Amino acid sequence: MSRTEKKSSSDEETTPQAPLVNESIRGSKSRFPKAGSRKESIDPKTTDSQSQNKIPKTISDLAKTLTSETELGSRMEENEWFLQKLGRKAVNKCLDLNNCRLTAADVREMVALLPSLPDLEKLDISWNDVIGGNLHVFTQQMHLVSKLKILRLGSCRLTAEDVRALGEALKVLPELEELNLSWNSKVGGNLPLILQTLQEGSKIQTLEFVDCSLTSEDGVFVGQLLPRLQNLEVLDLSINRNIGGSLNSIAHGLKSTSNLKVLKLHSCGLSQKSVKLLDAAFRYLRELRTLDLSCNKELGGGFEDTAGLATLEHLEGLDLHQCSLTADDVLSLTHVIPLLSSLQELDLSANKEMGSSSENLLSRLRFLPVLKSLIISNCALESETFTALAEASIHLPALKIVNLSWNKCIGGNLKLLLETLKRSMSLQVLRLSSCSLVTEDVALLASVIQTGHLARLQKLDLSYNDSICEAGWTIFCQNLWLLKELTELDISLRPSTFRKCGQWFRHLLSAVTKLPKITEIGMKRWLLSASQEEELQGFDQDQRSSIHFDHGGFQ
Repeated sequence: MSRTEKKSSSDEETTPQAPLVNESIRGSKSRFPKAGSRKESIDPKTTDSQSQNKIPKTISDLAKTLTSETELGSRMEENEWFLQKLGRKAVNKCLDLNNCRLTAADVREMVALLPSLPDLEKLDISWNDVIGGNLHVFTQQMHLVSKLKILRLGSCRLTAEDVRALGEALKVLPELEELNLSWNSKVGGNLPLILQTLQEGSKIQTLEFVDCSLTSEDGVFVGQLLPRLQNLEVLDLSINRNIGGSLNSIAHGLKSTSNLKVLKLHSCGLSQKSVKLLDAAFRYLRELRTLDLSCNKELGGGFEDTAGLATLEHLEGLDLHQCSLTADDVLSLTHVIPLLSSLQELDLSANKEMGSSSENLLSRLRFLPVLKSLIISNCALESETFTALAEASIHLPALKIVNLSWNKCIGGNLKLLLETLKRSMSLQVLRLSSCSLVTEDVALLASVIQTGHLARLQKLDLSYNDSICEAGWTIFCQNLWLLKELTELDISLRPSTFRKCGQWFRHLLSAVTKLPKITEIGMKRWLLSASQEEELQGFDQDQRSSIHFDHGGFQ
């Protein structure tokens, strides 16, 4: 029903906008004449044919019509009660029951909703364990929602029987565009039973099978299926370590998916050979926006020739963290990454070889003008590589997220980032955990804050920097109140360290009262004295209970 039609209805003028359950039922009710319509249909000015079509011919017909309207109204009330019980609504042709702790009775009630939702386009019942073993109750009625475009069944503990039933049910969903079966281990070994009905010209745009225990045979099937899926835009096979052996088939199939925009193969048991197979496919994926090959430790040494990667001119996100990149890989990426001028997110973290071999690569990041997120944590950066990164970052004005945690060389050298911090008008997240920061570093950070920079900062992580003395924390906390957008702050100590809070704690509490958006303060293993504990309790009672102080205990 269009927005215009809704406004013209008299009941829409007196009741608030109803959720989809109501809207769908109203759509059904419109097939029956309203009281006003019946009155108009017997007006002498109307045509005979109109009269014959609109008015019941007998009292019996009229009774049936009224009964139907009554049943629909009753069903509408039942549907609304069911959704209210779960604290959910069905709106905009969407029914979201994700993580609702559904019971078997709830599943039956949900199925009873379906006749009232003929226009349903999105159904999400993920993270409900009870679906496992009971999916057949739903699939048997799937034909009632044949317009469904999005179906999400993630982490539902689906059984092998559920998987087979779903495969049959997909035959009656010709409009389906997204299917998410992630975190269901029984999908593994049974993927052909689910997707064998997908034919040439399928409207499927998104397939997500994260951590589904897919087998090598499943991987081969995916490769054979891909040429049929000309509309596919998102493919996520992450955390399926056995498909690495069938990547030859998958890579061959990818050559036929020219509309693909997102490819995620995180932790899939990929090898050096896998990189070469994928690189050959990249030349056919000119629309690719996101590429995730992270947590494939056997990839190291496979990036020495990645000319295909350089052809992804629209690539916006590249994740290669924990891939055991070698010095030769870094050298090759030095020539490729600067060519990806559309890149907005880059994650190279947890690649220790970068520490001594990435100076040229990090220096050339200046050629990525729209880079918004840069994550180079735990890369064992050395003085020269950190200096190159600091100099390049000055030329990255769009940066919103910077994570340099677990790089010890930053301690005592934060001044190298001074110009970047001053110019970063968009910076929202800064993580410097376990960087061996010293008092001078936080004093420098405080001075940057004091001069009005970092005004948009939302999350600041300075945890595990145990060498900062009380004077450093004091000057930092005295200027903290200027970060009006801050929502999260972490100054926790290392797991092996416990220290008493100094006088700076009072400055911290004072600053927090002036931060309207702060919700989380990490202070693990900082020990509060009895008086400080009283101050904190008084603070909590002073209408600020929404702020969570995560501290390590009391003296």
